[in-house]
Amino acid sequence: MGLLTNKVERDEIKPGDHIYTYRVAFTYSHHGIYVGGSKVVHFKPETKLDSSMESSSDLDNSISSLQLSCPTFPDCGFQKPDSGVVLSCLDCFLRNGSLYCFEYGVSPTVFLAKVRGGTCTTAASDLPETVIHRAMHLLQNGFGNYDIFQNNCEDFALYCKTGLLIVDKQGVGRSGQASSVIGAPLAALLSSPLKLLMPSPVGVATVTAGMYCMSRYATDIGVRSDVIKVAVEDLAMNRGWAGHLLEAPEENEAEASNKQIAIRR
Repeated sequence: MGLLTNKVERDEIKPGDHIYTYRVAFTYSHHGIYVGGSKVVHFKPETKLDSSMESSSDLDNSISSLQLSCPTFPDCGFQKPDSGVVLSCLDCFLRNGSLYCFEYGVSPTVFLAKVRGGTCTTAASDLPETVIHRAMHLLQNGFGNYDIFQNNCEDFALYCKTGLLIVDKQGVGRSGQASSVIGAPLAALLSSPLKLLMPSPVGVATVTAGMYCMSRYATDIGVRSDVIKVAVEDLAMNRGWAGHLLEAPEENEAEASNKQIAIRR
């Protein structure tokens, strides 16, 4: 992976990797956890076919649900009722798009050099077996309600990789993609008073770009102070999802590797 792109080939990804692909002419990216065996666990909005006004994410989900069953993997598309967490094959996840791998543990310099959000984080990733265990546990138990700003597909993948949750549920989530959308107008707004001091459009643009990058960096889970580590077995109770989730036997994350053999075959 280079500084300008995280594009990779299929033989370069490993179980436990956070992967993503772009949708609708690069307007947004869709994220998931590669669990091996050409399978990806990812999170998307529940289908709303009766809605007359759909967001791009909802429309993406509806089109996917109307497609024929995967001819290669019978379990492709598996998901529990009332859950947006889905198991798909890599082909169906990509839908002819290119494959990208999200970076973890990058330096602040590299993070700021990535102009587009949703490609990397300064936070460190946990071990692959722990990452896969979280993804498979959430496949069976759900990840709450989809929210484009606070609980989206990138938030799902970031949690699986790090186990980190934002304490302030009212603020922006972990998603770098969402913080970029929020950070851009915020930076422009904050820099507008400086126009009086900098009549040059170049000067205004420079300050705006700098503030945009810093606002995006400030919301990264690797530098935020309002994050806590939460075991996946305690996630539903911590986030208030326990009421509508199916009961499942608790299991320690340290035992995760024993449950990943079947999915990798």
